[in-house]
Amino acid sequence: MSQHPFFEIHKGLPREGPGNNESTRKAFQLLKGLPSHPQILDVGCGPGMQTLELASLTDGTITAVDRHEPFLQQLDQKKAELGLTDKIKTVQGDMFALPIAEQSMDLIWSEGAIYIIGFERGLREWRKLLKPNGYLVVSELTWLTEERPEKIEAFWKEHYPAIQRAEANQKMVEQAGYRLLHQFPLPEAGWWEYYKPMQERIRMLRDQYAGQLDMQQALDEAQGEIELYREFGAYYGYTFYILQRREEA
Repeated sequence: MSQHPFFEIHKGLPREGPGNNESTRKAFQLLKGLPSHPQILDVGCGPGMQTLELASLTDGTITAVDRHEPFLQQLDQKKAELGLTDKIKTVQGDMFALPIAEQSMDLIWSEGAIYIIGFERGLREWRKLLKPNGYLVVSELTWLTEERPEKIEAFWKEHYPAIQRAEANQKMVEQAGYRLLHQFPLPEAGWWEYYKPMQERIRMLRDQYAGQLDMQQALDEAQGEIELYREFGAYYGYTFYILQRREEA
């Protein structure tokens, strides 16, 4: 096997996390004060499905950053096919040390990726990159109910212990120097837009890597995550937070 099991499973998938174009459009259309040609940063862009959608919605320029080169190559191919080369610039980089000047962006976008650096840390560090009164749009894994079955509580306690209710995230937003303009949950369809292609790839890789225990274990884990959402999706989901950098009085 030429790649880490995670990247082998995710290779060629249209998305690197739950989402759909309808939700990207909805979030973008809630931004009312963008300049006509905004500078946009897409952090943790993956293969760039949302990047391409953003490019169709704006006359601005998008800098799409990810640390995994094959994802950027996938995005480069798609932007060329769609004639968007002049609107999207891909940059291989680490969100822990983004190669972006302070106060240079009108809008920072990050779907399903801020968890890598942490919601609170991402809010604080990315604020520095925004122009005064600039916008930040992120989707973050969020508990949807006060109480959850023990099985799903234990799963996320192990895999993402920082998961919170929306109210706790709203407090972090305020403390990090933003105004919360809007928020809305990613619909169930956005999860299946991510999971259905993954399910097909899992089936293919089962045969291709028969007998390779590390790969089979990774496939079991990926399949298990899909089944957990199928059973417990009412208890957790991604929430879009549409924020504006707050300037001190």
